[in-house]
Amino acid sequence: MQRLTEESQFREFVAGDQLAVVVFKTTWCKDCHFIDPFIADVEAAYADRLTMAEIDRDDMADLCSELNILGIPSFIAFKGGQEVVRFVSKLRKTREEIEQFLDRAVAVSNELPSQA
Repeated sequence: MQRLTEESQFREFVAGDQLAVVVFKTTWCKDCHFIDPFIADVEAAYADRLTMAEIDRDDMADLCSELNILGIPSFIAFKGGQEVVRFVSKLRKTREEIEQFLDRAVAVSNELPSQA
């Protein structure tokens, strides 16, 4: 998964007409590390419908404040620079829950008008 380390990279990543999902994590978050063993497989399974990237919340505190990222890991789907849907909860996120979120993000994204 691509790692975004600058706000300009984030803005460019989410600006396109393709569905873009950003995972907000930190190095010290146990629930963030819980998803590490399977998130690459999930990303590969959805590669034809969306692109994924990750951001370390501690590296981009201002952006995360702007986006109201409080819990981690948080998943936010964007299309055309606008938020489509987000997945945030206090509980550890399972592979099945992440896949359900991605399915919902794809469905919502497909209903939006194209930016082209």
